[in-house]
Amino acid sequence: MATHRVVVIGSGFGGLFGTQALRRRKDVEVTLVAKTTHHLFQPLLYQVATGILSEGAISPSTREILARQKNARVILGTVVAIDLDAKTVTSEVLGRETVTPFDTLLVAAGAGQSYFGNDHFAEYAPGMKSIDDALELRGRIFGSFEWAELATAPAERDRYLTFVVVGAGPTGVEMAGQIAELAHRTLRRDFRAIDTRQARIILLDAAPKVLPSFGDRLGGDARERLTKMGVEVVLGTKVVGVDSTGIDIETPEGTRDRIESATKVWAAGVQASELGTMLAEQSDAELDRAGRVRVNPDLTLPGRPDVYVVGDMAALDNLPGVAQVAIQGARYAAKHLKARLDGKPAPEKFSYFDKGSMATISRFSAVASVGKLRFSGFLAWLLWLAIHIVYLIGFKQRITTLLHWMVSFIGRGRSERTVTAQQILARNIIRSIPPEDLPKLPVVESDHEPAPAPRTDDAAEVERVG
Repeated sequence: MATHRVVVIGSGFGGLFGTQALRRRKDVEVTLVAKTTHHLFQPLLYQVATGILSEGAISPSTREILARQKNARVILGTVVAIDLDAKTVTSEVLGRETVTPFDTLLVAAGAGQSYFGNDHFAEYAPGMKSIDDALELRGRIFGSFEWAELATAPAERDRYLTFVVVGAGPTGVEMAGQIAELAHRTLRRDFRAIDTRQARIILLDAAPKVLPSFGDRLGGDARERLTKMGVEVVLGTKVVGVDSTGIDIETPEGTRDRIESATKVWAAGVQASELGTMLAEQSDAELDRAGRVRVNPDLTLPGRPDVYVVGDMAALDNLPGVAQVAIQGARYAAKHLKARLDGKPAPEKFSYFDKGSMATISRFSAVASVGKLRFSGFLAWLLWLAIHIVYLIGFKQRITTLLHWMVSFIGRGRSERTVTAQQILARNIIRSIPPEDLPKLPVVESDHEPAPAPRTDDAAEVERVG
C-alpha cells in the first residue's frame, strides 16, 4: 500500500495537534513545515515580555515534541509557494529552497498582527505574536525604566515612564496589568533617581468597552480592577500616528491629541497569514476582511477536498481566533482524513465546543467566561492557572512555569529581567536590509552534485550478493 503524504504548514496549536492526531497511522507520512523550530504557547507571550517567564518555558522544540512519532518529519522553512495543481509546497530558509510533495495539505499558519493598513507603526509599537515580539518588548519595557533613571529633564523622564498599550482585548488587558505590577510592586525599590510607582500606564482602544467578547459585567470588572491598579483606561479613541517618542490619537469628539511615550505595545487586531491569498487564488475560496479563508463546513478548501485550513486562517461561523478552535479544528481534519483513507463515511461538519475564555488582570485576579457562568477574582485566577498548566506542552515546561509563577506571584521578583540592545534593535535593522543582501547558507561546489538515484530492491540485492 502506498504511503499517503500529508504536509502540515505551521507548528502552532493547529499544526502540532493535527500532526499528533495522525501518529497511529502507519499508512500516513506527515511532514510539518514551519518557519520556527519551536511550538509557541502564544497565550503566555505577555509573561515573557514582562519578565515572568523565559522564552523556553513557552516554546518547546517541535522536534523534541515529535521525536517519538515515527511517521512525522519536521522541516524548517518559511512557505513561499503552494501549488495546488502540482501538489507541492515550497519553503525557504536562508536562501535554500525545499519542495515537498503532498497528497493532503493541512494549512495552519496562524495569524499576525494587524495595524489596519499602517504597517509602519510596527517599528515603534511591536505586536505580541512571536518570541521576537516578546523579547523586543521586554527590552523596551525594562529599558524604559533604565533610561528614565538617566534622564535629566522632567519631560524626558515622563516620556520614558509612560507606557501605552493599544487594544483592550485579553492581550492588552494582561499586558497593561503586568506593566502596572512591574511599576508599582516589582521595581519600586530598585531605582534611586526615579519612583517607578509614578509610571503612567495607558490602555487605549477605539472600542467603547474593555474585553467586549466577555460581556458587560466581566468587562466592567476588568476595567475597575485596572483602574485600581493605576491603569488609565481610554476608550473610543483611535490611534492615528506612532513614532519613536509618542503616539497621536483622535478623541471621540474628533479632536487630535498626543501622548508622549517611549514604549508602545500593539495588541489590537489580527491579520491571517498571507498564505490565505495564495490558496484563494488557486481555488473557489474567498477571503474575509481579516484575510481568513472561507472554508467548507468540513474545513476543506472550496473546490479542493484534499486541502484543509484550520485555526486563525479559517473563516467559518464567526469562530473566535483562540487556541481551542485551532486544536479542535486540526483534530477534526485528521479524523475526516482518516475516514476518507479508510473508505468510511466522513464525520459530520465541524462543530466547535466552546470551553470558555479567560484573561488575567493581575496576580490573584482574572475574569472567566465558561458556558453560562461569568465570574472574576481569585477563583477565576486559579482556574486560569490550572488551564494554562494543562495545555503547556512538556513536563519540563510545566515545572519551570510553576516555579517562575511562585517567584513572581508569591514574592515580588521577576526571574527573567535580562535585556540587551540587540533585542530592541535587531529586527528593525534586519528589516532595512535589501532582500538580495540578506544572509544565506554557504554554498560549496559539491553542494550542486545531484543526489544518487534511489536503488530498487533488486539492485540492492544484487549489490549485497556481489
